[in-house]
Amino acid sequence: MKTLNRRDFGVDFGLALAAAVLLPVTTARADDIEVHIDNFVFQPAELKIKVGTTVTWTNRDDIPHTVVSAGKFRSKTLDTDDKFSFTFTNAGDYKYFCSLHPQMTGMIKVE
Repeated sequence: MKTLNRRDFGVDFGLALAAAVLLPVTTARADDIEVHIDNFVFQPAELKIKVGTTVTWTNRDDIPHTVVSAGKFRSKTLDTDDKFSFTFTNAGDYKYFCSLHPQMTGMIKVE
């Protein structure tokens, strides 16, 4: 079995290593939040987030649900495992509910 050394790569290994350390790493945005719909409940039911945060709701129930905030956003009917995302670009309180099951409510406070 042949032992590899840095000359086998055709570039200066030290330069490649330095570039890897200095270049920024792309990661998932920390400002992305998930809300699960399960057993006729939004979990978590209340969130405090910063402007620019994207919230994604996922329906984990076996029946359809919606996510509606009057005049702000409205999802299509979400079947099992369907998702709906909304990015909050303005500060304020966003009350929301399921239009099919109005007793299901949630709140997002955007700072």
